[in-house]
Amino acid sequence: MILGQHLLIECHGQHASLNSAELAALLREAAAAGGATVLFQHFHKFGEQGGVTGVLILAESHITVHTWPEYDYAAFDIFMCGEARPKDAAAVISARFPAANIEIKLVDRASPAQPAVPTAHRLAAHPQDLAAATTHLTGT
Repeated sequence: MILGQHLLIECHGQHASLNSAELAALLREAAAAGGATVLFQHFHKFGEQGGVTGVLILAESHITVHTWPEYDYAAFDIFMCGEARPKDAAAVISARFPAANIEIKLVDRASPAQPAVPTAHRLAAHPQDLAAATTHLTGT
């Protein structure tokens, strides 16, 4: 059973140059488009020329952003559960700068009774099984 969807958005272009206030407005617009309820937000700028890290805590989960203006790169993360529409939220972020090079990856989050990822990847999430998972994945 799918409980939520997790979208990873890789942006190469103008998104990386947005300041904290502009990113907060973009993430709030995305949350609204996705039908999500914002509970809390926090944004932090790293120095004069540095990037920004920000998070919206949602009743349905979260939206985050991390920017590296020096690399013209921004990473957005949208995780929404219930009736929320994370793809609609992602569309708002993508549409902000149509000329940007954007890649979106989608992961369905499933109940533990019905894993959404291969067993080897699930094992790596548990420290006691890390060695076994590494051996399984690498063959060494």
